[in-house]
Amino acid sequence: MIPNTSTLPDDPEKLKEIIIDLHKVQHQYESEIELLREQVSHLYNKLFGRKSEKNTPASESPQLLLFDMPEPDPDEDIEEVIDIPSHSRKKRGRKPLPANLPRVEIIHDIDPEEKICPCGASLSRIGEDVSEKLDIIPAVIQVVRHIRPKYSCKSCEGLEDQKATVKIAPVPRQLIPKGIASGGLMAHILTAKFADALPFYRQEKQFTRLGVTIPRSTMCNWAMKVAEACKPLKVLLQKEILSGPLINADETTVQVLKEPGSLPTSKSYMWIFRGGNPRAASLYFHYHQTRAGDVAAKFLGGYQGVVQTDGYVGYGFLDSRDDIAHIGCWAHARRKFMDAQKAKGKNPKKTGSTEVALSYIRDLYAIEKRAKNKELKGAELLELRRSEAKPVLDKMYAWLSKKSLQVVPKSLLGIAIKYTLNQWGKLIGYIESSHATPDNNLAENAIRPFCVGRRNWLFSGTPEGASASATIYSLIESAKANGLEPYKYLRYIFEKLPFVNTVEDYKKLLPASLDQLQLENAPKVSLV
Repeated sequence: MIPNTSTLPDDPEKLKEIIIDLHKVQHQYESEIELLREQVSHLYNKLFGRKSEKNTPASESPQLLLFDMPEPDPDEDIEEVIDIPSHSRKKRGRKPLPANLPRVEIIHDIDPEEKICPCGASLSRIGEDVSEKLDIIPAVIQVVRHIRPKYSCKSCEGLEDQKATVKIAPVPRQLIPKGIASGGLMAHILTAKFADALPFYRQEKQFTRLGVTIPRSTMCNWAMKVAEACKPLKVLLQKEILSGPLINADETTVQVLKEPGSLPTSKSYMWIFRGGNPRAASLYFHYHQTRAGDVAAKFLGGYQGVVQTDGYVGYGFLDSRDDIAHIGCWAHARRKFMDAQKAKGKNPKKTGSTEVALSYIRDLYAIEKRAKNKELKGAELLELRRSEAKPVLDKMYAWLSKKSLQVVPKSLLGIAIKYTLNQWGKLIGYIESSHATPDNNLAENAIRPFCVGRRNWLFSGTPEGASASATIYSLIESAKANGLEPYKYLRYIFEKLPFVNTVEDYKKLLPASLDQLQLENAPKVSLV
């Protein structure tokens, strides 16, 4: 708008120039407003939107995503499909309770006089009707008394020229010498905190209800001592990881109140490395005050193989290593396109470009799904990726290169395209490694339990406590990765550790060296 037309020139050519300049300014304003709207929408989605990264193609009805279906009630009837050569038939019924659970039988019989038929003959038992109900026995605290009888020689009593003979069994070996905590109690406490995200102060209240007082400070002290005893196992986990063909790396924040030289509100970091035998993975959590790339560089040391990470610049040193193939994460690239799509709303005209990018990524994951269903590995998997995934990648790269010249660089779509193109050399690296997947989700999933626990216990008091937590997380998550139940695994190794003497003994306690059946059938350890 021009408030005062008297200042306008009479020359038509100059008037045209003014109009053109106004259109340019208006276009700039509209572009800036669109960017601001996009940023507001993106922030709104971050705060209040769904956190799931599941994506539905635009060709499908988005109405299905408006309401989440509730999870099925396990006590309700479910449908089981029975395949018959000519057709399929649905069988309704409840899932049977696990057969490995102990059973307690309660017989509800009729009175003896009711077992007589009106004709006078006795009724014969022809069968029974059985229904099963789940029951639970609450935790029971017990005291294990270690009694060591003393023996002496009565004949030598009172003799001054000879010392009296007194014999007693040696002190039982314990994970925490002179402590009152058994291996079973420590396994329970640490599983509750590091596997179930139950802070020590909440466990303190639970123990109080069970009739015993165990202060949170005591539990913390026990955890530190246990972690110290488990350090040799953590060293072996690192060696296992460095011996494998692929390492997945990631990091997340952690607050440590008494970090020297830092404010209590400053951020420290928990690093995660996953690798080793592809069939028996090991996980290594490592606490450090910073997010510097030197942390990963020191851990990887002389490693030779494939390392998969996100696009964090701290991993940039890997690109200069000739003995390491550095590959990227498609999940992070997809996440940026999804942010752009969510910020644009449901308008097909605005989300068309993001949908194109997401469709390419869906095609890549569809290929991986087919490979998984066919159980392809090694050379067969690489051949499938080269024949099917590479053409999709080539088309996507051509589209990204062209689109990068058409979008506003500061827009979410522009940022997503720039990130993907900058990471392209690493993003396509997975097609040359049969052990790698398109994304770094193996590391992200491994570090997720730590992030869940962090919401409850919020912070660590000292760096020593954070390092102890890293050791316990390493053992628990490695156990889970190998199909072991965390409590039974911790109890097993806590009972064995006092008797370990050699490196080979420690290796036998690694999660990859055990199976669940060994833990179930493990004999009670002698304490002497």
